[in-house]
Amino acid sequence: MKTKKLKRDKVSVITLGCSKNLVDSENLITQLKADEIDVEHDQTTDSNVVVINTCGFIDLAKEESINTIIDYADAKNKGKIDKLYVTGCLSERYKNDLEDEIPEVDAFFGTMELPSLLEKFNVDYKHELIGERSITTPLHYAYLKISEGCNRTCSFCAIPLMRGKHISRSIESLVKEAENLAKNGVKELLLIAQELTYYGLDIYKERRLADLLDALCSVNGIEWIRLHYAYPSKFPLEIIEVMARQQKICNYLDMPLQHASDPVLDRMRRQITNAEQKTLISDIKKINPDIRMRTTMLVGFPGETEEDFQSLCEFVKFAKFDRLGVFTYSHEENTRATEFQDDVPAEVKQDRANRLMELQREISLQLNEKMEGKVYRILIDRKENEYYVGRTEFDSPEVDNEVLIKADDNYLRVGDFVTAKIIEADAFDLYASLV
Repeated sequence: MKTKKLKRDKVSVITLGCSKNLVDSENLITQLKADEIDVEHDQTTDSNVVVINTCGFIDLAKEESINTIIDYADAKNKGKIDKLYVTGCLSERYKNDLEDEIPEVDAFFGTMELPSLLEKFNVDYKHELIGERSITTPLHYAYLKISEGCNRTCSFCAIPLMRGKHISRSIESLVKEAENLAKNGVKELLLIAQELTYYGLDIYKERRLADLLDALCSVNGIEWIRLHYAYPSKFPLEIIEVMARQQKICNYLDMPLQHASDPVLDRMRRQITNAEQKTLISDIKKINPDIRMRTTMLVGFPGETEEDFQSLCEFVKFAKFDRLGVFTYSHEENTRATEFQDDVPAEVKQDRANRLMELQREISLQLNEKMEGKVYRILIDRKENEYYVGRTEFDSPEVDNEVLIKADDNYLRVGDFVTAKIIEADAFDLYASLV
């Protein structure tokens, strides 16, 4: 005889890692909600089922993921939760090891196994929900993942091992999703992919990011479109031309370059040289002088000498990136870089990262100070203590500059655009007053 459940399951989805993982979690939440399952994001106060969406990108991210799994495994042992499931990149890459090491987990799933995960909740994957998504970001902006996987062969990167080959989504499906997001109040789309500029080559046999951008600009309600994670080799400059002529596309480009020394770039298998990177940046700024650029650098790669590092610093001085992030290298299993000896000491890696960030701090300060006295359109993200916190079109959420406007003198709504003058600047924040 069937027994009746006295308590209905409440599910919490915990997301670790990047914005691409966040979109995967949002799709999972959407599928569960469609079957009226009680689900929330990053809140476990009274949840009895926990799903952890893990990151496996670098050592620190893997450590955070493992520690989180262990914490919830301990909670399960103490009877605080009933079920624990793990998905995402770490699970994709180390599933067998994790099953042996942490048997408290009820099941592990890879990055492309959402239907199998849903079966644990007696839920079928609903294809008709493609394009519809419950977002966990503030309601006025959302990430739009335009493709999955990566065909690049960078020697340091394990993402293709965890995410597979590049798979583009169709322009029609992306426009439909953008329309649904806009109907729910989203004003800013942040386009993400492992490799943005490769978009379309698999399904259309040619690069179609420029066409996708034109199509997304036609969506009513969307006011800002932002580009993340472009690859520099064979970069399609028509993207910058579209950006210059389409007002909805933010004058912003996130293009991780990783390094600038030719010997290091060669060992990284980046398919580009220092001189080609300089030419590319010059060409981009020539087509669109208003553009602001963000990049990421990787220091301490095997064989990196002080001369290599100085080449990187000189390149950063030349490029004058508006924003720059730095990672220190660590060996990733089954990548080509493990053929090299990890011969740069940890303290040297950290010292180089610190020196590069100090150089960038000075550059960012100089560029921000040039904004003083100028008027910009600001999107308000939140209210925090005595300030409203927003962004110009030149900054992405959580990683870039924020604009602070005194709350005492104004009443603003989160998600609204306002016009403000920059009255003070430091290296990472801007202070403004309403116009």
